[in-house]
Amino acid sequence: MITREELKGRWNEIRGQIKEKWGQLTDDDLRQAEGNTDQLIGLIQRKTGEGREQISRFFDSVMKEGGDKATDMMGQAGQAMNQAAETVQRYAQDASKYAQEGYQQATRSVQEGVHQAEETVRSRPVESLAVAFGTGVITGLLVALVVRSR
Repeated sequence: MITREELKGRWNEIRGQIKEKWGQLTDDDLRQAEGNTDQLIGLIQRKTGEGREQISRFFDSVMKEGGDKATDMMGQAGQAMNQAAETVQRYAQDASKYAQEGYQQATRSVQEGVHQAEETVRSRPVESLAVAFGTGVITGLLVALVVRSR
């Protein structure tokens, strides 16, 4: 048997199904009985002549059908969540792959730079020594200025 809370919670859906099954009921009739299970069953009995048991079976089937729909919706929501999780995981794997490729590219670039610096020092040792000395002097002056200003 349908409870008052179930009736109130699904009133619009149930009202449509009641009007579909018992077309002789008016909107005013249904408005009077809204939310009151016993009053609604009594109204349907008076207007249609159907027995209380038949009306109760109708409401039980409506509630079961609604529960089945809710179960289906929960299943669909679960599938959507699984698909979303798989998509997120795939994106995370792609991001990891791209980060790793970027790291490898940066490592290759640094190694090439070191190799070019070594070649330059081997082929032009005097000029390399002069550049290193000049860089050291400039760095020393900058550090001395910073320390002195404090």
